[in-house]
Amino acid sequence: MPGPLVRKPCARLATTLALLAASAFPALAAPAHAIAMHGEPKLEAGFDHLPFVDPAAPKGGTMRYGVYGTFDNLNPIIVRGATTTARGIWFDPEFGSLVFEPLMWRSPDEPFTLYGLLAESVETDAERRFVEFTLNPKARFSDGTPVTVEDVLFTTEMMKQVGVVRPQYTDWLSRVATIEKVGERGIRFTFNEKADRELPLLLAGLPVLPEHAFDRATFAQTTLKPVIGSGPYRIESLDPGRRITYRRNPDYWAKDLPVKRGLDNYESIVIDYYRNPDAQFEAFQKGLFYVYADGSPQHWRTAYDFPAVRDGRVVKEEFETGRPAGTYGFFFNTRRPIFHDRRVRQALGLLYDFEWANKNLYFGAYSRIAGYFANSELSSVGRPADAREKALLAPFPDAVSPEVLDGRWTPPVSDASGADRRLLKEAVDQLKAAGFTFVDGRLVDPNGQPFGFEILAQNADQQRIALGYQRTLGRIGIAVSIRLVDDAQYQLRKQRFDYDVLISPFNATLSPGAEQRGRWGSGSAKVNGSFNYAGAANPAVDAMIDAMTSARTREDFVSAVRAYDRVLISEAYVVPLFYVGKQWLARWTFVHHPDRTPLVGYYLPSFWREPEN
Repeated sequence: MPGPLVRKPCARLATTLALLAASAFPALAAPAHAIAMHGEPKLEAGFDHLPFVDPAAPKGGTMRYGVYGTFDNLNPIIVRGATTTARGIWFDPEFGSLVFEPLMWRSPDEPFTLYGLLAESVETDAERRFVEFTLNPKARFSDGTPVTVEDVLFTTEMMKQVGVVRPQYTDWLSRVATIEKVGERGIRFTFNEKADRELPLLLAGLPVLPEHAFDRATFAQTTLKPVIGSGPYRIESLDPGRRITYRRNPDYWAKDLPVKRGLDNYESIVIDYYRNPDAQFEAFQKGLFYVYADGSPQHWRTAYDFPAVRDGRVVKEEFETGRPAGTYGFFFNTRRPIFHDRRVRQALGLLYDFEWANKNLYFGAYSRIAGYFANSELSSVGRPADAREKALLAPFPDAVSPEVLDGRWTPPVSDASGADRRLLKEAVDQLKAAGFTFVDGRLVDPNGQPFGFEILAQNADQQRIALGYQRTLGRIGIAVSIRLVDDAQYQLRKQRFDYDVLISPFNATLSPGAEQRGRWGSGSAKVNGSFNYAGAANPAVDAMIDAMTSARTREDFVSAVRAYDRVLISEAYVVPLFYVGKQWLARWTFVHHPDRTPLVGYYLPSFWREPEN
């Protein structure tokens, strides 16, 4: 009889302890083939190939690309020369990762999902307090050396060098408490209190560099010595600043992985650099390279009357994209005192005459950018803030303008005359409210200094945009100069924030997250080489980024992004320009692509060329 009486309380105690343990330590997920920011990956484990590729695409031939600019470095992660790293080395938005590879590969057909590559599996918990990757035992660098946990440890160690590597890497790793080897092929990142739910995916996208091929003492220096990676191509030759040639590695370890079938189809890839866009397009006409991405409506409509188009050897195509419009505009450098006052920035934003420019320069082909996520569900424009947004913004009552909060705000619309008196008057009234006055026809700031600034332009198209803005600003006594510089000087000045106003784009994504800290976060405002061109250092911006990266449901995420959009719009850091809702690509007809286009638009690594005779 006493036996059951003893066992029953023990059973209850065991059950209680189990429940407490379960609540304190959520169950670990099993190792998975993929990880998504929200929801589940689209492709289940065991998929055969990606849905937007042709797994039977022929292999072989040479692809030639042509790009504008130059390069002076082959190390993809260091700050010095970071904006002039040779194209294709690592995470190239157009050409892919030819030499270095990430632990997991990001799908262009989903908002933010990664599938196994160097890491065959990933594991995390419900709270995402850690992430553990298990390396694929087949993974090899191009010299035949296995990819090991020690290589991942070496890479992360190098990435912790503040001021040496790109700021986003040091920022991500600053949120990691420990990095540990687990068994022979596992590596576990345990996070600290600064981490968010996006961090496992960011770490999954890190490149892996071979420890045996880099010298720690000289790692921070630029190099033009061909580097060794695990990717599908090896560097065959280079002409510094002018050309880099890649040749496919016949022993590429991942060629039969599901994420790689139908990709990396060329025997060799040549990337030629051109010092100006006119020379670049002329080379395309002559067949010196084979695909040309065009972003100019005027150019797209008028520049293709050449023999190869007329006789059908070159075709023009439009591709649909589900990506938001992104950001393209005049960035005010708020590190400059003249742009400290938000009212001044808002007034200047009234004076870009989009309607005139679109009508007279661009054949009416553009739409005006409204906000930072235009053309997507993430945009706040035209939508009143919901209850979740208002709760996020409540601690920052002055962060969002009333008309932005209730969805009434839209970019100014002019009469297309180039001198809309209504908008000129509205801008002048705002500037007067900010303490500006007129002296002999010149606008004078509250300190009695003539108001003016310089716009930094990278090419003739940007210069043309700036000239229209300069003309309108001049009508109210603002002296604007335009400085057109070569690519190298432009990149250097951009890295050092040595400009008043910069014309620049930001690509957009359906899953904005930690990269926004590098663009708009306070922590990046004073870090040379960061993408915080405006010098934004705003607690409300930081808080909205935190909300985005910690959101667990799609609904919470969308509300956080819209609240973020409202803050950026209200701060008027940028005078938004324009966008085209489609992608334009011209190609020589011996270059082919799959019938299906992924979510983000055409994907060049899935293209191939017909067999050469």
